Amino acid sequence: MNPKTTTPTWLDAARAHWNWRGQARPPFAVEPGPGQVSVWDFPRPPRLALDAREVVIGWGNVEVARSHKAILVLETAHPPSFYIPWADVNRDLLQPSRGSSFCEWKGPASYWSLVDGVNGANTLPGVAWSYPQPLAGAEAIADCVAFYPTHLRCTVGGETVRPQPGGFYGGWITPELVGPFKGDAGTQGW
Repeated sequence: MNPKTTTPTWLDAARAHWNWRGQARPPFAVEPGPGQVSVWDFPRPPRLALDAREVVIGWGNVEVARSHKAILVLETAHPPSFYIPWADVNRDLLQPSRGSSFCEWKGPASYWSLVDGVNGANTLPGVAWSYPQPLAGAEAIADCVAFYPTHLRCTVGGETVRPQPGGFYGGWITPELVGPFKGDAGTQGW
């Protein structure tokens, strides 16, 4: 089987179970106003888009990353995840973390912890993830890393980011987005 032309049955089944795929907003979606974007207009499979706004990620007084080349993963019902090129990240702060996951659109994920100070005195475990060998269609994020914004200071274009609800997903809620957003109780089927 050639993985570039055929997907396994189990992967097709995982991709097919989603009710909402961005073709039409559900009746409970917030109608976007001028200058706003509805996460319900994002497609599934997700679209990857370059974002030139300045993204800054801080941890306490330490700058973790600064970039004008973030790649956004835009997926139905999710605030975008911001993938930062490794070249724009302070790699000395990141160490591989335990755990793994699999996304039916992006592939197998690796996790990272932030570690700073003598003997790793300051540690934030599992705060970032990457897809070093992404599935077809997600190749643009192969040399990038994404961060959960919950315990970090994250800004996009100078605006403070709010984390996507629920703890599992790593979306960044920026001021122009309207939802509701996947992650709250009762949203698993979205």
